[in-house]
Amino acid sequence: MKKDITTEILEEWLNNVRPYAYDGQVANYIPALSRQDPENLAVAIHYIDGDSVEAGETEAMFTLQSISKVLSLALALMDNGEDYVFERVGMEPTGDPFHSIYRLERTPSKPLNPMINAGALAVTHMIHGDTPDEKVGRLLSFIHELTDDHSIRYNEEVASNEFETAFLNRSLLFYMKQHRIVTGSVEETLDAYTKQCAIELNVCQLARIGALLANEGRDIASGRRIIPKHLARICKTFMVTCGMYDASGSFAIKVGIPAKSGVSGSVLASLNGFGGIAVYGPSLDDKGNSVVGLKLLELLSNRYDLSIF
Repeated sequence: MKKDITTEILEEWLNNVRPYAYDGQVANYIPALSRQDPENLAVAIHYIDGDSVEAGETEAMFTLQSISKVLSLALALMDNGEDYVFERVGMEPTGDPFHSIYRLERTPSKPLNPMINAGALAVTHMIHGDTPDEKVGRLLSFIHELTDDHSIRYNEEVASNEFETAFLNRSLLFYMKQHRIVTGSVEETLDAYTKQCAIELNVCQLARIGALLANEGRDIASGRRIIPKHLARICKTFMVTCGMYDASGSFAIKVGIPAKSGVSGSVLASLNGFGGIAVYGPSLDDKGNSVVGLKLLELLSNRYDLSIF
């Protein structure tokens, strides 16, 4: 395990990528996210032996957004099994934007993978629970287990903003309901999904989740298995093939670490035998990925030979 990445080194690397903070722009289609400070940067590494290092604004809270898709997938797989989930959502990457409806018309109607919005909405629908709050409550309890932190909640303002402006996601749900990928109330599924995306934490908590995935689903401190090994592997595989939207291929070449991004500017990375890395930098590129997050992970991967390839 490469453990020569110290806090001082992380601070140096974070300062090196700080000039990139204004190369993109914060998500402006969600009012609460549009107020994020592009210079509010943070990074944390949680090693699989339990040690951790961090730098920057590590207390800054951000919402999981699309990173939550990895965790909802793990829970849906645990609730329903692989056959049930993948009969309704595919396993293939896509070169289309994460919010595209185009592929639903061609596949037919089955989302290509769980990391695009259509697939993630279908996965959230599969989480057990009779109401949106039951589904979200179960996902929060799951995240409390993954982080050993019961203080984590969802940001009500962000959830409300997303629910009110989710016209395209409503369209995706109605299209999938027409083709029986989802059933029941579109509004209830969207309610659960927007609250899921609004779950809020910091880089240290997120890096610990990455370390647990890197530890084959076992808790770092106790060794207790929380996610079955084969399901943790499935989640990390999707992170490689689909985790950075339609930039996943170039990210695999430049960085080569299983990772998932969110439009809050956060990135979760998980590397077997090493641990979890979390980066926060709110400015996004045209694919919806954190500009600073991608640059920092590329520098760390190249400097310390972290690529899995």
